[in-house]
Amino acid sequence: MRRATLADLDAVVGLERKGLGDDAWSEALVGAGLAGDLPTVVYLVAQDGSEVVGHAVVSLPLPATAAADPDPDPGPDPAELQRIAVAADRRRGGLASALLEAVAALAREAGAERLLLEVREDNAGARALYAARGFGEIARRSRYYRDGTAAVVLERALAGPETKVWTVS
Repeated sequence: MRRATLADLDAVVGLERKGLGDDAWSEALVGAGLAGDLPTVVYLVAQDGSEVVGHAVVSLPLPATAAADPDPDPGPDPAELQRIAVAADRRRGGLASALLEAVAALAREAGAERLLLEVREDNAGARALYAARGFGEIARRSRYYRDGTAAVVLERALAGPETKVWTVS
């Protein structure tokens, strides 16, 4: 597991298109994230040898400043898992769980106490993964995706003794 760079653009875009279909992000948006043009966004990739076989994208909270946030005690902002995708031939081997835990570790390091995500209501496999990793439903967004499918909003606390620490190089 490592932080992605602009050199990973083709591989990440390929995973997006194969794994997320119509919901895939554009090459321009992925490129902006990989280039560091989106200050809160971090891309992680999982590799097998030189091949990128999975990726995850997290939006991390920015450090609070008095000028940016006049509320004296707003509490820590959550991190949000934006994307996670694993190559079809690498699924069911723990790679998505490892990516998810690496994202959680980055979020904790950034000061987040919660990790949020949205998942398609009809994505039973992903929902089972998230439930197994400690996520619970907090909201639904009707007709969220292009095809009219609802999104389920999930949340996981990042603090506690059960938290496993993963490292990202």
